[in-house]
Amino acid sequence: MSTLTQDTAVGQTPPAPRTGPVRDRYFDLLRALAIFRVVLYHLTGWAWLPLVFPSMGVMFALAGNLMARSLKRPAAQVVRGRIRRLLPPLWLLGVVGVTGMVAQGWGPGDEGHPLWWWLHLTYWVLPLSDPPYAEGLPGVHGFIGENWAADLAGPLWYLRAYLWYVLLSPFLLKALRALPVATILAPIALSAAFDQGYITLPGERIPSALTDFSTFGACWIVGMAHQEGILERLPRYVVPSVAPAIALLGLWYAMNHDFGYGNDLDSMPFAQSLWSLGTVLLLLHVSPSWSEWPRRMRRWDGVITFLNSRAVTIYLWHNTCILVAATQWDRLWEFDVMWMHFAWFLESPWGVLVVTWILIVGCVLAFGWTEDLAAQRTPRLWPNGGKKGRAGRKVVSQAS
Repeated sequence: MSTLTQDTAVGQTPPAPRTGPVRDRYFDLLRALAIFRVVLYHLTGWAWLPLVFPSMGVMFALAGNLMARSLKRPAAQVVRGRIRRLLPPLWLLGVVGVTGMVAQGWGPGDEGHPLWWWLHLTYWVLPLSDPPYAEGLPGVHGFIGENWAADLAGPLWYLRAYLWYVLLSPFLLKALRALPVATILAPIALSAAFDQGYITLPGERIPSALTDFSTFGACWIVGMAHQEGILERLPRYVVPSVAPAIALLGLWYAMNHDFGYGNDLDSMPFAQSLWSLGTVLLLLHVSPSWSEWPRRMRRWDGVITFLNSRAVTIYLWHNTCILVAATQWDRLWEFDVMWMHFAWFLESPWGVLVVTWILIVGCVLAFGWTEDLAAQRTPRLWPNGGKKGRAGRKVVSQAS
C-alpha cells in the first residue's frame, strides 16, 4: 500500500495539488480594452478616447501589479525575467525595421557623427533610450506611406518606459512599503514641476524618459500598492471619494490649457498623470476577482485571450499596420465608382479599422511566436483560449 493510501486510510486528508498563480480575468479584460483603445486612437486621433479610457495608465498599473506579485521572488531573478520577455519581440521588429531603413539609404551619416549612429543603434538591442530611426523616408511602391519609420518606431517609448519601471521596481516597492502616500504622489509632483518649468533639462532623451516616468509612474506604483494590499487597508469610502477629485482636477487643468483645440491628454503630461491616476484608482477599487469568466463574458474569452497573449506583438506592430491599411484604403479613391457613390464609406474610419486588424492578425501569425520564446513556452502560431489550451500551458503574467 502506498504512503498516500496509508495516510488516507487512517483518516488524513491528502495534500492538495500545488498550483500556479491564477489569472485575474478582470485584469485581462482591462488589458484587452486598453490595447483595442490604443489601436483605435492611433487610427482616428479622437481626443475624447483617452478620457473615456486612459489605456496607457491602465496598462502600466496592471504591469506594476504583476511586477509587485513577482517580486516575492528574488529581485534580480524577476528583473532579468521581465527584460528577457520584453526584448525578443523588439529585436524582431528591429531586424525588419532597421533593415528596411538601411535599404532606403539610412546610415552612419544621419546622426551627425558615425560613432553616434552606431552607439544609438544599440537602443534597438536594449531600449534604455528611444531607438533611432530614419526621418522622412519615402513610401514603398504604394504599399506603405511616407515616413513609415517614424510610425514603426512610435510605440517604442512604451518599451523604454516599461524597462525603466522594471529596473526601478525593487526600489519603488521598498519606498511604497515605507511611505505609501509620498511614493504614489512623487511622480505627480515631478510632473507638475516639469509642467511649470521648475525643472528643465538639456537634450531630448533624458527629459523624455523623466516625463514618461512622471506621467505614468503613479499608475505603476498604485498597481503595486493594490498587489500589496495597501488600498484594501483603506476605509472603503476613501478611494471613491478621492479618485474622482484627482481625475476631475486633471480634466479641469486640461480644459484650461486648450484641450480639444489640436491638443489631447497625450500632449498634456500633467493633466494625463492626474486623469490616469484617478481612473486607475477607481478601476482597481472595483476590481472583482474573476478566476473564471462571468457567464455573460464567456463569449469574449477567445478575443480577450488573443489580445492578452499577444499584447506586445500587437502594440509593436499596430502603427505600421495602420499606415499600410490607410495607404491601401486611400487607393480606393482612384476608382471613379467608389468616390462617386461611396465617398461616405471611404471617409469613414471603420473600414480602415477592419483592414488594420486583419493586418494585425497577420503580424501575430508571423511574429507573435517570439513572445512564447521570450516567456520560455512552446511557440504557437495562435494563442488558444480554449480549455485544452489553458490546461496545456503554464500560467504566466503578461508583460504589457
